[in-house]
Amino acid sequence: MARDTPVQNRTDSEPTDTQLPNLVTIVGRGVPSNYEVAVDGDLEMLAADPVAEGTVISGGVAEGSIDVGVQRFRFSGEMANVRLVDWNGNQAPDSASVPTVHVEYGAPQR
Repeated sequence: MARDTPVQNRTDSEPTDTQLPNLVTIVGRGVPSNYEVAVDGDLEMLAADPVAEGTVISGGVAEGSIDVGVQRFRFSGEMANVRLVDWNGNQAPDSASVPTVHVEYGAPQR
């Protein structure tokens, strides 16, 4: 039986909006800080080389550091935990130096 529409070639490893529909953005404030982001689904960093960014991703958890700039992750499921620590070991909200975190559910691909 022939198909009316062609099938697109896509590997299962390529994420789609429906596979990783949510976005978390970490914005550095100019002070070296560490972060840990955990989700109850899949997580993928939006960077050419996460290792060069100093980020370790294992399952639904990402750990890394940031001082300036922006790091973004796409994820499925719900946000489970975010932990932010400045260079002195002070956690948010006790430190004004820790990065800001923005979570957007159903974020379009950019």
